[in-house]
Amino acid sequence: MNITEVRVRIIRKDDSKLKGVASITIDNCFVVHDVKIIDGTEGTFIAMPSKRTPEGEYKDIVHPLNSETRALISKLVLEAYEKAKVSPPEEEEAPE
Repeated sequence: MNITEVRVRIIRKDDSKLKGVASITIDNCFVVHDVKIIDGTEGTFIAMPSKRTPEGEYKDIVHPLNSETRALISKLVLEAYEKAKVSPPEEEEAPE
């Protein structure tokens, strides 16, 4: 498995632990959206896309099956996040 693209959208809200949202492309053929980048008490980490159950718990919708894959995804997303923090935001073109 190769992560062929990582896109990060920075969340610029000072009072939020959510610092960004990423999309990862796997092998140029499968995309996972809504990987959350969270500023936790022990550092920045990622949370896989999840949904809330009727009991109020959150369950991952997609997730890696082993720790090596989780570590790879985390490393690549957090590297992309660090780069996105220092890059100027992309400007949108005004409609004509």
